[in-house]
Amino acid sequence: MNNAKTLKLAAPLLALGLALTACGGTDSDTEAAPADHNDQDVAFATEMIPHHAQAVEMSEIAAANAESPEVRDLAEDISAAQGPEIEVMSSWLDAWGEDVPDTDGGMGGMNHGGSDDMGGMEDMPGMMSSDEMGDLESASGSEFDTMFLTMMIEHHEGAIEMAQTQQDEGEYPEAVDLAETIEETQTEEIQTMEDLLESR
Repeated sequence: MNNAKTLKLAAPLLALGLALTACGGTDSDTEAAPADHNDQDVAFATEMIPHHAQAVEMSEIAAANAESPEVRDLAEDISAAQGPEIEVMSSWLDAWGEDVPDTDGGMGGMNHGGSDDMGGMEDMPGMMSSDEMGDLESASGSEFDTMFLTMMIEHHEGAIEMAQTQQDEGEYPEAVDLAETIEETQTEEIQTMEDLLESR
């Protein structure tokens, strides 16, 4: 009799266990839903966030140091475009369960000085070194404008290189779309900056 009762209790418990296992698989699939992404998508967002953040920092320096109104206007456009893009890429990394680069301290403190915890960010295409950022902060007037334009062209060229890699190797559609936008926008801005340099 006791054995019969045990079997009667065991059957529903076994069924419940199987159901929970099945649900676990469903939850796992649901959590992986935003996972139509690959390692390149993660690398793109993780690297482009600090890359953009440095461009924003350079643009903020330009707001204070630039002599030309055209340079100041360009710097404002760069900051206005790349700031929101940082937020978008950060939201992707959050959704994917990946670490989001900390840019709160400013790129001058985060990416420069050869610290071992930078993750080789200075090696990313177009990233400025600590010395270069220091030189930019120290410059003013016409000298600053020339330095800013020259450095930002190099910075943009690096971002375009990263964006092209993402378009070739990325999987997440929104990240590929953003890479296309970055390439298009920054190519146009490079042309503007080259025109400004030629007119000086």
